[in-house]
Amino acid sequence: MPFKAPEVFRCPKCNKPVYAAEEVLGAGQKWHKLCFSCGLCKKMLESTTVAEHEGQVFCKQCYGRKFGPKGYGFGGGAGCLTMDSGAHLGNKETAMTNKPNYQAPPNFFLN
Repeated sequence: MPFKAPEVFRCPKCNKPVYAAEEVLGAGQKWHKLCFSCGLCKKMLESTTVAEHEGQVFCKQCYGRKFGPKGYGFGGGAGCLTMDSGAHLGNKETAMTNKPNYQAPPNFFLN
């Protein structure tokens, strides 16, 4: 029986080999412990606090800021009614405003 080298997994963030002593499983891949952090706020993640989007990992709060519903009326409760887009954490993808982006309908009752 010939010798077969063990399969080497590469970290999705730094592309270096991940060995068994330093691996963390999350988002369907093996990561280094220090590389398994939020892509926006850099907070260390665990398998229960991770949300994945197109190969990037985020904490649940930053994932909601970046990809969740925006503006007043979404969510359930006072904690969900926020206009925080995560700009202070470097999120530049969301240009959020409270102004409507449509033309108001004509008022037929004033004539």
